[in-house]
Amino acid sequence: MSHDIVLETEALCKYWGGIKALDNMNLAFRANSLHGIVGPNGAGKSTLLNLLCGTYEPTSGRILHNGEAIDSIKPYEFARRGIGRGFQKTNIYPSATCLENCCIAAQRRIGGNFNIFRWRHNDQLLKEIADEALQRVGLGSRRDTVAAKISYGEQRQLEIAMVLATAPSVLLLDEPMAGMGHEESQLIIDLLKNLKSDYCIVLVEHDMDAVFELSDQLTVMVNGQHLVTGTVDEVRDDVRVKEAYLGQGDEVF
Repeated sequence: MSHDIVLETEALCKYWGGIKALDNMNLAFRANSLHGIVGPNGAGKSTLLNLLCGTYEPTSGRILHNGEAIDSIKPYEFARRGIGRGFQKTNIYPSATCLENCCIAAQRRIGGNFNIFRWRHNDQLLKEIADEALQRVGLGSRRDTVAAKISYGEQRQLEIAMVLATAPSVLLLDEPMAGMGHEESQLIIDLLKNLKSDYCIVLVEHDMDAVFELSDQLTVMVNGQHLVTGTVDEVRDDVRVKEAYLGQGDEVF
């Protein structure tokens, strides 16, 4: 395994009865870079993320983290190994403050259960971790604001902050720009540009302009299978991508 490969799949498969949601997937995700995953609806993108974070168990194949097979470990152990997951739908605690949301996430890193009703966020270590995560995503000034009161775009930033509070080395992000306008999307793009120098980021996203701008490597999936992986320019020029993803014609990928 190359020294900079953090997460890797080998012949990874997920079947639901006779449906091959993911079939024979071989991918490598590297440190300090962003790997985009694109494909039509039903291509298996979210299934891949759910396997990489332990939500689903593989039907067959292997997942390796820093060279060690992890496909048979418990779901909570993925997070403890530093594999953080962001979801397509906002996954925050709306009645808690931004600080409390990040404290809840940070508690998973330290161990034990966080109870906002007991104000355990007064614990100095939790507070420092939460503050650092909020500052990293540009929400330092919102630390005491209830999450339901911030904008949708800020809620997506908060969700990324919650992942950062778990001290990940890998960020698995599922459509973090879904439902956003141009200005909000640009904030997330700028944030991910900043984060990818420190993390291995796997990004599933339908905003192709954002994916092209952010990706160091880009994988195209079709019908649960790997079609091609390469740089953005390599993928753009691949005949198989033009035929399978866009079809024939004058469309430009």
